Amino acid sequence: MASEAVDHLTPEARAARGRAARAAVPRASHAGWEAPSARKSPVEVLKDQAKSRVAELIPIRHARMTASAFAFYRGAAAVMAADLATTLSSGLTVQCCGDAHLANFGGFAAPDRTLVFDINDFDETAPGPWEWDVKRLVTSFEIAARAREFDKKVRRQIVEGTARAYRDAMHEYAGMGNLDLWYTRLDESDVYGRWNDRVSPAALKRFQKNVAKARAKDSLKAFTKLTEDVDGSRRIISDPPLIVRLEDLASGVEADKVFEVLRMWFRGYRQSLQPDRRILLESFELVDVARKVVGVGSVGTRCWIAFLRGRDDGDPLFLQIKEAEASVLEPYVGKSAYQNHGRRVVEGQRITQTSSDIFLGWDRAAGLTGEDRDFYVRQLWDGKMSAQIELMEPEALGIYGEICASTLARAHARSGDRVAISSYLGTGSAFDRAIASFAVAYADQNQRDYEAVVAAIKSGELEADASEMAG
Repeated sequence: MASEAVDHLTPEARAARGRAARAAVPRASHAGWEAPSARKSPVEVLKDQAKSRVAELIPIRHARMTASAFAFYRGAAAVMAADLATTLSSGLTVQCCGDAHLANFGGFAAPDRTLVFDINDFDETAPGPWEWDVKRLVTSFEIAARAREFDKKVRRQIVEGTARAYRDAMHEYAGMGNLDLWYTRLDESDVYGRWNDRVSPAALKRFQKNVAKARAKDSLKAFTKLTEDVDGSRRIISDPPLIVRLEDLASGVEADKVFEVLRMWFRGYRQSLQPDRRILLESFELVDVARKVVGVGSVGTRCWIAFLRGRDDGDPLFLQIKEAEASVLEPYVGKSAYQNHGRRVVEGQRITQTSSDIFLGWDRAAGLTGEDRDFYVRQLWDGKMSAQIELMEPEALGIYGEICASTLARAHARSGDRVAISSYLGTGSAFDRAIASFAVAYADQNQRDYEAVVAAIKSGELEADASEMAG
């Protein structure tokens, strides 16, 4: 089927589109938040999400979400998506991350082995209003700053600075040529340049140590940490309920038959890779598979880790096979254009990331109960690096906000009309102030929702794993 024709407007016409959107939806209209009277309770949202997930893992999810107000926020993407859908937007759409909080950004090894910084979670990606991602990101900094017990003035500086960095970056990207924008990326040296001379020596040392740790986090490290010798063969270490090997889950079914089904699934997944990467994957032999509990909001979805062997045990590959359900944005922006949600995740990631995992792919598989479910695949450990938010002082958290915001702006600029969005934002601070006000009001809402879920657990309405809560 032929593709639809694409309009190519002049920069002037695109800028005029942004100004028209600003006239219709003033930047000040993004300030503040009031819950609508018919708002669904966060407890009911969690109950609804639990219906499609692994029942025995739901108590772990609830426990992890109640570790703190920020942990709750991480797992409450569906709650906030419903709330954002009631707010005004400019009508300018992008490929949204869908869950753009500060912990979903980080470092990883690009295909050329350079350590780059980018968005690293796309489970909820979908086309939608760019403002939704910005509001979720900026609010996450308000909540994190509260957790660090920074005072109101400092929090405001961090949050407004994050919004300003998004605006400034979008303005820069609006002036770039298309190819220049597409090749732009933020690597280890760029991040170091932003940290150097602006943070304390201790903070800089932590950053360098974190980078070194990330460089060592590869498949060989996973091989050492996640496998053991079983009768002369390497197998994934079982650590139930967080890691459970396939043969232990295949109750009433012969494990070797299930394993053969999985081999067949891998053949389907290989077809989603470009030919050169397919050849590389085919040089690895599937050795062992286990279910693994990951993250906070993702707990309860079906996630597997696969151990593959290359020329020998010194040449391992670990892949993560993660279930993809409908994006939390879809009830408000429309159904995905892709029939497979694994593909939705992969295509969204490829659009917005500058350097994606070479093994990124998807397929549909029947679980042990026979249901068809969508999955996407990526490497488990490949230079992964996460920011140590709990150790950051105000200056460091502010810089991190700038880095995340400019990264988000680049992702939006790749998929949306960067000239129109930049024109909408303007050169003044009106947008920054409005979004900062929203962040404060929504952080208050998040605190109320967190307390409501904690109360539901105490009353027995929601079940939570006591061992996880104690941890």
